[in-house]
Amino acid sequence: MLDAALVSLREIFSPPFRWVLFKSLGMTLLLLALAWAGLDRLAISYIAVERPWLAATLTFATGAGLFLFLAFLIAPLSILIAGLFLDDLADVVEADLYPEGQRGQAIPVAQAIWMGLRFALVSAGVNLLALMLLLVPGLNAMAFVLANAYLFGREYFLMAATRFLSLADAEEMRRRHAPRLFLAGLFIAGFVAVPGLNVLTPLFGVALMSRVYKMLAEGR
Repeated sequence: MLDAALVSLREIFSPPFRWVLFKSLGMTLLLLALAWAGLDRLAISYIAVERPWLAATLTFATGAGLFLFLAFLIAPLSILIAGLFLDDLADVVEADLYPEGQRGQAIPVAQAIWMGLRFALVSAGVNLLALMLLLVPGLNAMAFVLANAYLFGREYFLMAATRFLSLADAEEMRRRHAPRLFLAGLFIAGFVAVPGLNVLTPLFGVALMSRVYKMLAEGR
């Protein structure tokens, strides 16, 4: 597992992965900027107080709140957008893993959109729960890492496995190998825990889980 993680880490800086990173990051930042402008204008339209110092304080507090809210959305939004390109990345990884003719098939568009949307929503929910647990002494960062390890181990494996199996068969395989996938998810969760590095999470996740799927399918 460690060898697969190290190889995947090197691969995410290869040209095909960098190109997907630039595209997904650009789309993510554009959507966040549009959301910021719209929400900021909406919030300011409701700030109508006579005292200038109070209006300035409320404006600052609103801006800070929007910044934290949008920062929280970076991970799930980047997952959703990068999901549009994960099949291309999986094909690059599989070209190194399988002989010609044995690589997986692209996930149908409707299924890919549904899986990406579900992943993004579950990611937002899990991270919101973990964020609340950060306020509980004794749980804090551990809750965040463990929650994301489970989430990423499950979802990125399904994205890799459904290139070879039906969704039902991929789910059954996931349940059979849940402890190993949780371990793989810990590597991916490490990316999410580092601000700035979390935008690389989808790239590392698909590279690692494509290798993990091959290992499990071969009984290793």
